[in-house]
Amino acid sequence: MLSIGDVAPEFDLPDQHGRRLRLSDLRGTRTVLVFLPLAFSAVCAGELEQLSADERIFEAAGAEVVGVTVDSMFSLRAWADSVATSIRLLSDFWPHGAVSARYEAFDAARGRAQRVTVAIDGEGRVVTTFSTPADRARTTEMYVSALAEFDRSA
Repeated sequence: MLSIGDVAPEFDLPDQHGRRLRLSDLRGTRTVLVFLPLAFSAVCAGELEQLSADERIFEAAGAEVVGVTVDSMFSLRAWADSVATSIRLLSDFWPHGAVSARYEAFDAARGRAQRVTVAIDGEGRVVTTFSTPADRARTTEMYVSALAEFDRSA
């Protein structure tokens, strides 16, 4: 994974609505990049639902949550609609997993993202990272700890 203090790699990806997002568009904003292995899978669906339920926690910390998967934007739109989330989901579909790989969050053997989270400050630097195995969801407590790192690093 990336190290604390590293400059987070730039990206330019479409979201579930086809709108492009670059990391540089988020300068000045605390960003929590959440890499998810696959849309519609049980663990990922549970995580997306929990992230949606926890949106106020992120808002209170002044952070924006952005999901990243290797699924197409069309799949991501259907997935977001199915769980009624407003979280922005980015499609790292083509070149397949290229952004996930730059964030050291790509499982090339399986062709999907790993379950990695990267917190990035408003200057574009990595504040903290954490991961869980593919079959284990990240918890609200893990995100709360990551959000606390924004204040520690300021």
